[in-house]
Amino acid sequence: MATTLPDEVRANAAQIAAGARSVRIDTERLEALRWPADATPPALDETWHYLEGSEQDVATYLLSVGAVNFGSGWFPTLAKRSGPEGRRVSGSITVAWGIADRFRAHGPWANAELRAMRTEEIASVTGQRADHELMALHAQALRELGRFLGERSALTLVAEARGSAARLARTLTQGMTLWRDPGFAKRAQLLPTELALAGLARFDDLDRLTIFADNLVPHVLRQEGVLVYDDALATHVDDGRLLPAGPWEREIRGCAVHACATLAPRLGLSEHALDHLLWTRGQAPEHKARPRHRHRTVFY
Repeated sequence: MATTLPDEVRANAAQIAAGARSVRIDTERLEALRWPADATPPALDETWHYLEGSEQDVATYLLSVGAVNFGSGWFPTLAKRSGPEGRRVSGSITVAWGIADRFRAHGPWANAELRAMRTEEIASVTGQRADHELMALHAQALRELGRFLGERSALTLVAEARGSAARLARTLTQGMTLWRDPGFAKRAQLLPTELALAGLARFDDLDRLTIFADNLVPHVLRQEGVLVYDDALATHVDDGRLLPAGPWEREIRGCAVHACATLAPRLGLSEHALDHLLWTRGQAPEHKARPRHRHRTVFY
């Protein structure tokens, strides 16, 4: 049987965890981790996601949002939208919501419009300054998406995966440099799950995906005592300083993937379902109160 992209991510994570010098997995805390049986299942929010359009338009929306679903290292510098009760929402929700409102008002971007995307346009859509560094990267990502699609529609791209989430993820990483994320493929694995949640696709291998390694899931695992950082890394993260590219950042993500690959079978969950539980737990005030690692990357 051919090796799939999620298999490669697991192998990469296991190798990182075995040789990690600054991050370790506390196996006792890992084995003690439990979740309530009535945990809220994953769903796409109908307020800040565009779900009310035709299947084609919704698929285009999810692919467009997937293309710019990165920037956690910049999110503290974004202008956030206000959600229920006037509370500020996250950077990722701010961006997705802005694009949703654009689709509601003007319909989906055509592929030619994506290929011509200007920094000023995506900044206006998401309510940001046009000179913000992240906006230029988001415009680049949307232009790349338009070139990648060519004359294909979003649903045609989904159909080409022939019911395989892993195949779709591989296509995305091979076709666009900003999706490549070597060894982790976070955004490329996340998109099929969102297409499935929206009822736009059925994939036979969703349960073979890994967690979507970003900066929130490792943060929750650290808060739960599963990931333990050495003093230098812990101080750097707790001080709120940006993490440079290199071993620290890769060890955090790799150990998180490996820990969840180990834990999920014992809980009777798929890894991507475990990711949802960890992500949900990460919304709690006690988790938000402590700094998570911040790294400026186009991969999460």
